[in-house]
Parts: sequence; C-alpha cells; structure tokens
Amino acid sequence: ETIDDLMCEKFGYVVACQVYGNMKKNQDSKADDIENLMHRFPHMRVAYIDNVRINRQGESYFYSVLVKSDKAGGITEIYRVRLPGNPVIGEGKPENQNHAIIFTRGEYLQTIDMNQEAYFEEALKMRNLLEEFGGGVGGGVRGRGVEEGALPTTILGFREHIFTGSVSSLANYMALQETSFVTLGQRVLNKPLCSRLHYGHPDVFDKLFFMTRGGVSKSSKGINLSEDIFAGYNNVVRGGAVKFKEYVQVGKGRDVGGQQIYKFEAKLSQGNAEQSLSRDVYRVAQRLDFFRLFSMYFGGIGHYCGNVLTILTVYVVCYLMLGLALFDCEKIGDRKITPSGTLQMLLGGMGLMNTIPLFATLGVERGWGSSFH
Repeated sequence: ETIDDLMCEKFGYVVACQVYGNMKKNQDSKADDIENLMHRFPHMRVAYIDNVRINRQGESYFYSVLVKSDKAGGITEIYRVRLPGNPVIGEGKPENQNHAIIFTRGEYLQTIDMNQEAYFEEALKMRNLLEEFGGGVGGGVRGRGVEEGALPTTILGFREHIFTGSVSSLANYMALQETSFVTLGQRVLNKPLCSRLHYGHPDVFDKLFFMTRGGVSKSSKGINLSEDIFAGYNNVVRGGAVKFKEYVQVGKGRDVGGQQIYKFEAKLSQGNAEQSLSRDVYRVAQRLDFFRLFSMYFGGIGHYCGNVLTILTVYVVCYLMLGLALFDCEKIGDRKITPSGTLQMLLGGMGLMNTIPLFATLGVERGWGSSFH
C-alpha cells in the first residue's frame, strides 16, 4: 500500500475518453468495461465531457469531468470544470487531448495512444529519459543548467517497436515501413539535419511550455488533419527544441489489413497537403535558415511532392515508350533506345542504396539471415 501511494504521487495516468458520459447515459456495455478498468487499476483516472441539459429549449452546459474508482465498487467524481460551450468543434482527437490536459500533474507529459504499450524494462529508464530535459540544444550543456544561447528541450521523442509485424506479409511491410520512419528517418532528422518535429505519440512534452502555448495539438477542422505535427511547428516558432533518444522504446500495434494501411497512408498524404496551406508552415518557413528549411521540406511535405513527381515520371516514360513502339521509332538514326541502359542501371543502384540502412538495422536487431530474408 505504501508503494502504491508513493507511485501515485510520482505518476499519474489519465485516459481521455470524451464519450464515456454518453455511454453511461445510454447504458452502453463499453462504459462498464471502462469502469472495470478503473476498479482493476485504482490509480487510473478517466476524463470525459459531460453534457447537462438545463431547459426544454435544448440549452445545455458542458463540463470537463475527471472520475476515479473509490476502491469499493463505485465511481467517484474528482473534478468538474464548466466549459463555455461544446469543446468538440473541430477534429475529435486533439480536442480530446486538450480538454484532458488540465487534469494531469507534474512538469512533463507523455501522450500515448490506445494501440501503444510500454514494457516494464522501459519504465525503469524513464528517470534517465526525463533527465534529458535538463540540457538545451544548440549551445551545449554545462552541468545541469542550460548554457547561454541554447534552446530549451521541450519535446523528447524516442523509437517505437511494431509488434504486429508477424501477423501477415502486409503487416510485415507496415512494420518495416514504420521502422524506417520512426527509427531511421527520425534519427537523421534529429542529427545532422536538426529538423525533427513531433510526428505523433509517444513523445514526452514539457507540459508547462505547451499549456501556455495552446496545448499539445491543434484541432481546426480540415486544416489540422495531421494534428500532432502542429505541436512541432508551434514548438519551433516559439523557441523550443526537440531531442530524439533511442535507448527507450514503446510497443505499437498497427493495422494489418490492406484497406486500413491504404487509408492510413492517404490520411498522411492528405494531412501534408493541408499543412502546405496552413499559416504554421508559413511562419516556420519565414524563420528558418536556408539549410534547415531544405531539411524540413524534404523531411515532410517534400517527400510527398517527390512521390508525386516520381509516379508522374513513370507514367510519362511508359506512355512515351508505348508511343515509340507503336510508331516504330525506337531508335535515333542507327542507334536503338535501350530502356535498361547504363544511366538507368546507375539510378536503380542508387535507389537500392536507400535500403542499406534498413538492412543494417534489421541485421543488428534480428540477425543478418532474417534481414536478407
């Protein structure tokens, strides 16, 4: 009991479930499941939005409510904060996060999705991870303080382990793709490009920094489709810095069906298109130096622009070769056009070189035989 009380003082766990109140009113079985979780884990708190009707005209009051288990089979209310109106007017997920952030305690906040889990051995490293906030970026570290000229560390990212890769070949493809981005790609974006932003959970935030600067994500309808990365843009514009450490990881489950993978990729590309229209990207582009601006472009929106150009180029080449074959013009004078000439083979080899870091990472983590397989 003493250990539980000490843990409760050091660590808080808030589940942002904005529809829990409606589930309870409708006697949905999912509400019973949530309450069962609270009884099973007494330190867990659930934050939800309560809608109370006040008259026959349909006017309502909205509240942010925090509840917990009373350890006797019931649910007790801890806080109830009246809101000026319905808080969910934009994208649901970021609204859900920002209404629940007021119920968290401490200086640092880790956001984690439902499909992610931390392992026990990783939890033992959390103290070391939080010490990373003691030093800044750019000016060096002197003792525990930040040297003059260094930016304060406000976002701390770390890698993810995709544990659903063995379900099917599609799931393995998705796991390799995630490994390529969340580990290899972010490693390069962090150093030497210095352009890593916030790409999603489970990053750790400096809570005081973000609560005074608009929250951990933005939620306007449409424009903030990729809600998490706007915390990164906001962080850059307002003078924060991002670190990426690889000695900590969390487990993550990914969609394993073809349609779910396609929809996820579509969401990312559509989100990047919306980002290119946002004022956040404009403000960042106005403030970055030339080299970091290029790094940010090719680490985000430029990747999708490059994909579009690549696909269009493939179409153009295919139709050109088809037209040349139809009109029997596959030669210039007496020289035949060779689609697999020296230049094409060289470009293909350069494309193959892009996979070498992934082979090396898989070789170290799973063994070289599994890597080449």
